[in-house]
Amino acid sequence: MKATEILSSEHRIIERVIAALETESDRLASGQAVPPAFFLEAADFIQGFGDGCHHAKEEKVLFKALVANGLPKKNGPVGAMLMEHEQGRVFTRAMRAAAERLQNGDSSAAAEVIQNARGYATLLRQHIQKEDRVLFPMANQVIPADQHADIFERFEAIEEEETGAGVHEKFEALAEKLEQEAGLK
Repeated sequence: MKATEILSSEHRIIERVIAALETESDRLASGQAVPPAFFLEAADFIQGFGDGCHHAKEEKVLFKALVANGLPKKNGPVGAMLMEHEQGRVFTRAMRAAAERLQNGDSSAAAEVIQNARGYATLLRQHIQKEDRVLFPMANQVIPADQHADIFERFEAIEEEETGAGVHEKFEALAEKLEQEAGLK
């Protein structure tokens, strides 16, 4: 399996959480009661799986391989993806902070929760399309076939060293829980 196939399969898990996040944001915007814990758990997923596992593989391995094989780091697709990763982190931190305020009784924080959840969802949907349709096919062409096994091994090392054993199972279970809470399953 190519490294880009692993990343693409992780995108499918992230998209499940994005759909749940959009659904619950819409409910909150329409005045329905949504537990702030939903948004806090979504932030946990985003930070732990989306950023801690998935983006770590891209930033520490794939993007470096692309740059080593001729793509520019700053002015081009790698730089654009890095900027979008950072913007996703900004949305996630702001969503978490607002959800914590909402949980502590500040009802005015709901608007910030909605704004940041929707901003993250919109950003990531577009980001995933760019990676799946442009960056990953480019990576498959630019990175020589003999480097793919090393990239795969480095992905495995990131999961073991930085996120711990069973990370996929833990976060897939959380994705499932969020989908169920949003009524998508």
